[in-house]
Amino acid sequence: MGTRRPLIAVCGAGEPSAETVALAEAVGTALAERGAVVLCGGLGGVMDACCRAAKSAGGLTVGVVPGTETSRANAHVDVPIASGMSHGRNAIIVHSAGAVIALPGSYGTLSEIALALADGKTVFTLGDTWDIPGAVHTDSVEAAVTQALAAAAKQEHVERSV
Repeated sequence: MGTRRPLIAVCGAGEPSAETVALAEAVGTALAERGAVVLCGGLGGVMDACCRAAKSAGGLTVGVVPGTETSRANAHVDVPIASGMSHGRNAIIVHSAGAVIALPGSYGTLSEIALALADGKTVFTLGDTWDIPGAVHTDSVEAAVTQALAAAAKQEHVERSV
């Protein structure tokens, strides 16, 4: 069996600032260029910006939407997944990811960070976002992406050896 592409969750605000949109686009581009699959909540804001940039860079995007209609996913999601779980979809996102990159956001972002940490996943924060014990704050997109990919590779190795 071949090696799977790393699945990196990106979370952040549904209505982000222009600065956060730029971060999301840079993260999406960098993940795509490094061969990772972008996993997100599939809607607007950070999710849309990250997916748009990843697609522009030739990447693959997966969006887990809160409702039961995959048509609600933003236009840049390649693989929409209908969860029918509202905010509960955050558990699907973080449990599926090898690592999480958290951009500035609100309580939905906070829940993804908390769920990921509780699941033993590494969370890398970027920008002016939640300061949560256990999350690793990064100072650049390059650092966040490089560290997330390394954490995802380590996570996959642990899961395959169990």
